[in-house]
Amino acid sequence: MALQDLATQLYTQLQQTTVIEAIAVVFAMISVVLANMNNVWLYPTGIISTIIYVWIMAKVGLYAESLLNLYYLVMSIYGWILWHKGHENDNPASISHNTAKDWMITACICIIGWVVLYTVLSNYTDSTVPMLDAIISATAWAGMWLLAKHKIENWILLNISNAVAIPLYIYKGIPFTAFLTLFLFIVAIFGYFRWKKQYRLQHTV
Repeated sequence: MALQDLATQLYTQLQQTTVIEAIAVVFAMISVVLANMNNVWLYPTGIISTIIYVWIMAKVGLYAESLLNLYYLVMSIYGWILWHKGHENDNPASISHNTAKDWMITACICIIGWVVLYTVLSNYTDSTVPMLDAIISATAWAGMWLLAKHKIENWILLNISNAVAIPLYIYKGIPFTAFLTLFLFIVAIFGYFRWKKQYRLQHTV
């Protein structure tokens, strides 16, 4: 009965999905597929989606994720610039693994990001899920930074964020975005192994 109730709730929520959310979802799906293919068009399509999601997340009270999408916007522009610089140097989008320094920066982004976001959300907003909202955003911040630097490990950090986000989006009444995040989770798994294969090819003599 509980599963039937959940299915009914999801169906009702899906029927109430707005056109603007649908547009954001479609462009996000296109962007992650292009990221999996290591295609530069992941950035402009992602920019469209993130701009819309800034508004959507704020509307449902996920303030850290609204801020996260602003960060996505900045990092998408940054990644786009890095991509074109690499192209000018005849080395576009070279994939690499995290160095020890990269892991230290990644850990700092996750830990400091979580502490700051949780503190702000708990004390200065009406957020009902400050801990989860902060976890999702902090790990995604780190993943997006790694994606801009074309580090294989970006997929790991992004999927930690996705795994926490899926049930939270259902709880917040945006199931279409939850299904998008499930799609992103699956694509990220394939993206990880695709990038690892491409990395090996880059280093084949």
